[in-house]
Amino acid sequence: MRDFVAAALALGLLVIAASLATTLQLFRKQRRRAREGERTLGRTIVAEIPAEDDLTLFTEGADQFHYGAQSINKRRIVAARILINGAVIATCVSPRATPTAVKTTETIDDRPEGIARDRWDVAIDTLDGTVIVACGAIRERVSQELARAVFDAIKEDFRRQDGGTG
Repeated sequence: MRDFVAAALALGLLVIAASLATTLQLFRKQRRRAREGERTLGRTIVAEIPAEDDLTLFTEGADQFHYGAQSINKRRIVAARILINGAVIATCVSPRATPTAVKTTETIDDRPEGIARDRWDVAIDTLDGTVIVACGAIRERVSQELARAVFDAIKEDFRRQDGGTG
């Protein structure tokens, strides 16, 4: 009887392991299709940002940045800010921006959940409002690198707008 229970338990564990492996493969294929779909549209993947249930892509096209399903017109961006726990630590400003359109020191409200880790975000100021790209609080280095990649892509676009002199 004890051998039967052990065999049934081992079989159950094998089924669970196979199910997890299959699910992991499905998620990998889904992410690969999403990346290939973005490349087919002529977009460059800047960062794969962890969201609550999946990865959100931040991509760059010829005229727009894309954060998940949201499009951000490059010509309407006036500034970008890296935020750590809502406080600005770095800013870049478009050469086309007017001084009154730029909010270089504004702090974004910190979330009240009391995060034990630093939360990294990028605030993209456009003529239409501010878009917050939540880069996460996974581990400081990972979230920081994601925020830096998004910020650097916007900063590089500003340099191209300025003729490469910025």
